[in-house]
Amino acid sequence: MPGGRLTQEDRRRIAVWLAEGLSHAEIGRRLSRPTSTITREVNRNRGPAGYQADQAQRATRQRARRRTTAAAPVMATAADPRADGRDPVAVGEFEQRFADALVQMGLPRMISRVLTCLSTTDSGSMTSAELVRRLRVSAASISKAIGVLEDLHLVRRERDGRRGRYIVDDDVWYKATVASGFTGAAFAEAALDGADVLGRDTPAGARLADTGRFLRYFGEDMLRRAEHWRAVVREQSVPAGERASGPGAAL
Repeated sequence: MPGGRLTQEDRRRIAVWLAEGLSHAEIGRRLSRPTSTITREVNRNRGPAGYQADQAQRATRQRARRRTTAAAPVMATAADPRADGRDPVAVGEFEQRFADALVQMGLPRMISRVLTCLSTTDSGSMTSAELVRRLRVSAASISKAIGVLEDLHLVRRERDGRRGRYIVDDDVWYKATVASGFTGAAFAEAALDGADVLGRDTPAGARLADTGRFLRYFGEDMLRRAEHWRAVVREQSVPAGERASGPGAAL
């Protein structure tokens, strides 16, 4: 089907047309596919003997199986405290959706899976060994992901006897937002310094000055709003009978 996935017959045609000297653009027109699709297919599957249709088909199937295995949600089991009273299928589907959302925010897939795993555990904490068993990945992969999450202030580390325990706090996104705000403020000051060095009446200097002002004002506002919404969320977490009236009480 034009626009769908390449079939084995498509790949055989590509191999024949490449042997005839046709360009990727011409092959794309004949198959009603973008040139980029043909270029990606050929570059990904070109071996020592050139592009071979059957070899390309096998490689594509193997990649699809690996993606399916890696992306499959690791559902809660009876041995998992998260499974208590919960539908393991629904939990697994949510974990997949949550990890996908983190990927869309810019986090790599492995890091998103680790953060999802920690976030959906009632205790908000797991050891490296527990994460390895849960996600079925290597300890090195967990260590690398945790290092990035610590740098982003999304996870903190505590000692649990001889083991390290990784923790997601209840106000993790507030802490990450504050850390991001301070990082942005440092960049804003650097941009403003650059504007002075280059001259604010020059195109480059004016561009840096606008950048610095925007980041400074945005960062200051973001930090103020972070404090406000942290208070609102904390207020909402108090039982209704104990909640004080306030601007966020009705949200």
